[in-house]
Amino acid sequence: MKPLYIFRHINCEGPGYLSEVLARKKVPFQLIAIDRNEPLPRHIGDCSGLVLMGGPMSVNDPLPWIGQELALIRMAQEQDMPVLGHCLGGQLICKALGGVVSANPVTEIGWHPVRSSDNPTAQDWLGGLRETTLFHWHGETFSIPNGAEVILENDHCRNQGFAIGNTLALQCHVEMTAAMVREWSTFYKDELDNPAPSVQTAQQMTERLEQRIAEAQQAADVLYQRWLEPIPG
Repeated sequence: MKPLYIFRHINCEGPGYLSEVLARKKVPFQLIAIDRNEPLPRHIGDCSGLVLMGGPMSVNDPLPWIGQELALIRMAQEQDMPVLGHCLGGQLICKALGGVVSANPVTEIGWHPVRSSDNPTAQDWLGGLRETTLFHWHGETFSIPNGAEVILENDHCRNQGFAIGNTLALQCHVEMTAAMVREWSTFYKDELDNPAPSVQTAQQMTERLEQRIAEAQQAADVLYQRWLEPIPG
């Protein structure tokens, strides 16, 4: 079985819970650490899908690897190969498919509810999942590219997820583990200086953390299982 390519853009934003899911399902993957200047592949013939993780940079920044990742996403889309993006990764998918990434009306950090959109694509990807609370850390948001359908939304950010074919782009972070939440609340603490309804303090985001993670991972299981369906076992 060909491995998934997982692109990591900063050390603290790795595949997290997704790596546990892949291990359970015996799906191999190759981590490509952009943060360690590891080279991006020139083609996608040796993988079964692409996964793009988050990061503090913007897709609109003049970074050399961004154009390379966009090209790989377009290759995968043309071949109907599964592509999965988390936060920055979802924004990369949006830009690759002709959408626009711009400032969200508010910064969204911490645990906030999301709800399923009312359309058949959302039902296909989310099954019976109607509303849950997921983790967020973003100041920008993506538009919905032509041909895609929004599947997740909330009050702070209209577009929390979209799908097109075998491609799933998420603004929210379903890959979180408890350790990652604690690490981010320290590593990115400068972004928590001005708490607001959409921005939690470190204390707020770590309260009842194990329970919140367990509930969020139930939603992650639904999305990851659906995304993995086209990948040969």
